[in-house]
Amino acid sequence: MKYQKTTRVVLIGTGFVGSSYAYACLNQGVVDEMVLIDRDTKKAEGDAMDLNHGIPYGSPMKIWAGSYKDCKDADLVVITAGANQGPGETRLDLIEKNTQIFKEIVEEVMANGFDGIFLIATNPVDVLSYATWKFSGLPPERVIGSGTILDTARFRYLLGEYFNVDARNVHAYIMGEHGDTELPLWSHADIGGQPILQLVNDEKHHAKMEDLDELFLKVRDAAYHIIERKGATYYGIALGLVRLTKAILRNENSILTVSALLEGQYEEENVYIGVPAIVNGNGIREVVELSLNEQEKKQFSYSANTLKEAAASIIKE
Repeated sequence: MKYQKTTRVVLIGTGFVGSSYAYACLNQGVVDEMVLIDRDTKKAEGDAMDLNHGIPYGSPMKIWAGSYKDCKDADLVVITAGANQGPGETRLDLIEKNTQIFKEIVEEVMANGFDGIFLIATNPVDVLSYATWKFSGLPPERVIGSGTILDTARFRYLLGEYFNVDARNVHAYIMGEHGDTELPLWSHADIGGQPILQLVNDEKHHAKMEDLDELFLKVRDAAYHIIERKGATYYGIALGLVRLTKAILRNENSILTVSALLEGQYEEENVYIGVPAIVNGNGIREVVELSLNEQEKKQFSYSANTLKEAAASIIKE
């Protein structure tokens, strides 16, 4: 009798995002083995114990607090470790402290024979995905950032609310930096095949462009509002990471807005940035290159240049 290969995810960082991700993985039965690593070993042990107590009500999994040695047999290493964004801080403010943390983590992972895919969630996610690619020496398709997967979810949710339609039937992308220079792709947004721009000033839908512009600002600034109210964002991004984990471990060829290395796509090179990409068991199969209008091209170029400058300050070629 043939047994399917056991899937193993190593999670590095069991803070708010990491523990929410581990819980969601258990709830959705995504992976066979989950290894928790944290600088605070007691916290990792406590999370493993707590999660294991939910297995009778969840799905069969092996969960333990482990070490970097466990990375050798991992399919996926998910990094959520690092300093959190504080009130009033931008994601780019975190660059220096989190790059140093990542250098130590990635070198330790690679030293233990890791040969899988990195999934990065720590902010600033685009710059840290680029740093992970450089530090690891892995091919770029095997280093994926969570990119604008959360921004895209926020966008779809708010559009669904505005038009009173199930968010799962809204098809729209946020591209660019996961941060202040991101942009909405209005030219490619649709609901059930109807372009959203065609619904603007339509008598039946009463949609106004000024409302949609305001809606995008709520998407872009959502983290600031959540951090102000509860100190951190973690449930939304954790579920986004689970969605990416499924796409990788189940070889789905799903199109998701991740942070990927551009090598000429969208007329940009040598920058990790949020773009729609086909994600499967090998990582990023390909970046989906959409035709942008002139305004979107300018906004995307500005976002890419912002990230290039940020990355140049910490990564020496």
